[in-house]
Amino acid sequence: MVDDVQNYGSWRRGADARGRHAVVIGGSLAGLLAAHVLAEHADRVTIVERDRLPESPEPRPGVPQGRHVHVLLEGGQLALDALLPGFMDELRASGAPRLGQPSDMVQWQSGRWFRRTEPTSYIYTGSRGQVEHLVRERVLANPAITTVTSTEAVGLLGDASRVRGVLLRPRGEGARAVGQEPQALEADLVLDASGRGSRASQWLSAMGAEPPEEETIDTGLAYASRIYHNKSGNLGSDSLGYYVFPNPSQVCGGGVLPLEDGRHLVTLSGVRGDEPPTDEEGFEAFAARFPHPFIHDWMREAEPDTPPFGFRQTSNLRRRYDRPGRRPAGFLATGDALCTFNPIYGQGMAVAAMSAVALRDALAHPRRTPTTRHVQQALFEASRQAWDISAGADRKMPGAVGNAVGTRAADRVAGWYLARVQQRYPGDLVVGPAFRSVLTLASPLTALFAPKVARAVLFGPVPATPSEPPMTREAAGG
Repeated sequence: MVDDVQNYGSWRRGADARGRHAVVIGGSLAGLLAAHVLAEHADRVTIVERDRLPESPEPRPGVPQGRHVHVLLEGGQLALDALLPGFMDELRASGAPRLGQPSDMVQWQSGRWFRRTEPTSYIYTGSRGQVEHLVRERVLANPAITTVTSTEAVGLLGDASRVRGVLLRPRGEGARAVGQEPQALEADLVLDASGRGSRASQWLSAMGAEPPEEETIDTGLAYASRIYHNKSGNLGSDSLGYYVFPNPSQVCGGGVLPLEDGRHLVTLSGVRGDEPPTDEEGFEAFAARFPHPFIHDWMREAEPDTPPFGFRQTSNLRRRYDRPGRRPAGFLATGDALCTFNPIYGQGMAVAAMSAVALRDALAHPRRTPTTRHVQQALFEASRQAWDISAGADRKMPGAVGNAVGTRAADRVAGWYLARVQQRYPGDLVVGPAFRSVLTLASPLTALFAPKVARAVLFGPVPATPSEPPMTREAAGG
């Protein structure tokens, strides 16, 4: 499929792939969608997953952030429909809430309320389990794809020049019997989609290869989430969601978003030393600290359906497999194993899908041999914009640490321009749609420099925005 020494043009779409075997480590969204792509180029694809995969849309241990807020951004929607035609129709039919931005949300950021004008983009706010369940049903219907569950990868086969498979060990009760040896599973390609906790760097080092450099930015952000039943059936207005976005001067935040079953998920966030509590009384009291009591008031009227759940692993981490180094052919990384973001920006599911599109296009490129390095660079590019957004914002947060916190002169120039964009974003009818399109990964960052947008950013006034939470939408043309 990919090889840095030989030309495996026969792996291209439509070619004879008999006998080729690909292994994907991890059965989450990134792994499932990558397996779907690889099945077009291999005779067999095996997904190795540590968990038992649930038969219904529900959280599982291997996705620790699964109980917390998830949104599916427009870039991810487009990618999922490109990979699995009709997927978004299925998601809507399953009840996933679709929120128009900015019309369906009451939002506060940097001291300003957003105008609720006509929507220019849409997000889906159903649970992570719902999206993953629908993807799993579609992908695993392919007979070329099989799963090995309750099993973990513990190493790689091969050497520093080429990976030839994985070492596996079963998990669960009785699996770690004394003297039990890992089992070898041979493969022509191994793709790591095992998530933030990937151990591939250690495996590569053990083979005599170079592990990737790692870039980190950690704000110390922590989450706590709880599901509520809203007795009134809505949010007390014509909105579908509430959100207070944190920023350097207001480091706590949170929101209320609808789920597919009619309930609402409340997620609160704070930084290192000021984490949201996970006891019932403390959880509710934390929301009272927001600049306006609208979220706290709603929580006091709603009925909690679950206890609060906490989450702490929110640093940005990027592994630079795209850079030159002594690494074996036949090994790739994608999803959170390659690049993981502060979850507050809601980028993970979208980037998983966009990375699978990048994998598809790189393997089917009509003029370029799909070497390991070229394909890995394509996967890196698929996550670059999300990293620039997440890392760029988190660098400014007080207390941020990590080796990628520093800024360059070019970053300061861009920061000046983006600060003007953000001033106009809540209320400008030219800048707002362009910025939303970039934030939802539907348009490239260059969309912010289009002539019409640049004129509004550089020469236009900062528009007025509501002085109180806008509980009703603006009339069309307002």
